[in-house]
Amino acid sequence: MKLTTRLLIADDWEAYALLDSGAGRKLERFGTQTVSRPDPQAFWTPATPPDSWQADAVFDAKAQDDDRGAWRLVRGDAPEVWPLHWEELRFQARRTPFRHLGVFQEHSVHWRFAQEQIRAAGRPVKVLNLFGYTGLMSLACAAAGAEVVHLDASPKSNGYGKENQALSELDDRAIRWITDDAMKFVAREIRRGNTYDGIVLDPPKFGRGPKNETWRFEESLPALLDGVRALLSPEPLFVIATAYAVRLSYLALAQTLADRMTGFGGQIETGEMALPQQGSDRLLPTALYARWQQS
Repeated sequence: MKLTTRLLIADDWEAYALLDSGAGRKLERFGTQTVSRPDPQAFWTPATPPDSWQADAVFDAKAQDDDRGAWRLVRGDAPEVWPLHWEELRFQARRTPFRHLGVFQEHSVHWRFAQEQIRAAGRPVKVLNLFGYTGLMSLACAAAGAEVVHLDASPKSNGYGKENQALSELDDRAIRWITDDAMKFVAREIRRGNTYDGIVLDPPKFGRGPKNETWRFEESLPALLDGVRALLSPEPLFVIATAYAVRLSYLALAQTLADRMTGFGGQIETGEMALPQQGSDRLLPTALYARWQQS
């Protein structure tokens, strides 16, 4: 199976921009708001000192934890929830206690890829989106014509996803929003004999299911990929996997996925995902990825 490496740069946004980065932080524009957040990969020197950045809201992390902390409003009337868009999708940004904003904007590279695969198939396509968060991949696939099963362990995230579906005027598209543990759901789907033409998985480093099931990336991923392999239709289109904040090479992720795709042919592409910094050649790395496609 052919394996190629590639850097995927999410440079297809109008509503988002990385304005500056460095000294362990990043300054970003999300639609009408500008925010400053920690980013441990931004080792370099920023274009301007972070204490001079003009942000509407600043996330102050707790010691030794870049994800947990609290937002500090600089512009007091900055709303907690506000609209964003990407291509035809409409959705909400929102400040959360874990520094996230309801969208992982670097994933637009995978939204577009999935849409291209679905539209080129020329047949009905079923997609399973595991660890789907607020549903933007699910909406992208549905907008391209796929029937989608969206799964996340958080009822709140799924609720936001349904709101985003309405905002995108995709209520007439087939999306099932399921709150469940990914491993248990995949096992049940295998027993039911269900299959999918495309599968997306964006697992966290560590997480818990709705009944306190434990997910640890390095321990749980191989078994989940075994399940993904069993759920693929006879003529699958794609599998997309991403990894954040783990001690792992993208080659390790790709070769683990390639093991499961033996017999399907096709090709694996792997590498890093990154965001371009406005007015600069600098790129901010965000995640590792591996994706298989048939054609």
